[in-house]
Amino acid sequence: MIKLIAGLGNPGPDYEHTRHNAGFWWVEEAARLLKVSLQMERGHFGLVARASVAGQSVWLVEPQTFMNLSGKSVASVARFFKIAPEEVLVVHDELDLPPGEVKLKKGGGHAGHNGLRDIHAQLGSSDYWRLRVGIGHPGNKNEVANWVLKKPSPDDRIAIAQALDRSLKALPNLITGEMDKATALIHTSKPPRPKPPRPVKLDQVAAEGGAPGEGTSPAADKG
Repeated sequence: MIKLIAGLGNPGPDYEHTRHNAGFWWVEEAARLLKVSLQMERGHFGLVARASVAGQSVWLVEPQTFMNLSGKSVASVARFFKIAPEEVLVVHDELDLPPGEVKLKKGGGHAGHNGLRDIHAQLGSSDYWRLRVGIGHPGNKNEVANWVLKKPSPDDRIAIAQALDRSLKALPNLITGEMDKATALIHTSKPPRPKPPRPVKLDQVAAEGGAPGEGTSPAADKG
């Protein structure tokens, strides 16, 4: 059962559309689906909303502390409402997954992600759930810092948006603690593959007047 969903990112218009803010994108869409509004709660160092699903309260959080101090906000809400680490879901960008993929997991290391690193420290535990939103890797570890703070390409942004939409279909299962169902739904929701080109049959080519270039010049084809 999930009682707190935290999306990670950096506050402000300069970062709004960058890869590092994929967690914010997910939580904002979750808030829209749950018909709640995120409001600044200075005591919890972030934007917070309360929703009710199947009679259960769930808190949505967007830390406004900048990524490296995300745990300050997450831990504040968790402590105040007596939410255990295993009842927390953190949605974050994931370098090790390509755009268009999302994976759910519980526990594990922070893999160098500074937002997760601080949540580990502030919660005093790594036993929380993570929803890893693929943003791809630049191919060079020295480029990672610049990569996450830049906007994705238009194609990557579309792939990420489609992945968010697919994973959000598991939102009710996540909240009610049906993690096996949520995992199956999220992990089997793959990006649609482009259809292969249809093979051209020889009799179809003949019926259309021959293969390209037969009996005509390239210039004639253009005109």
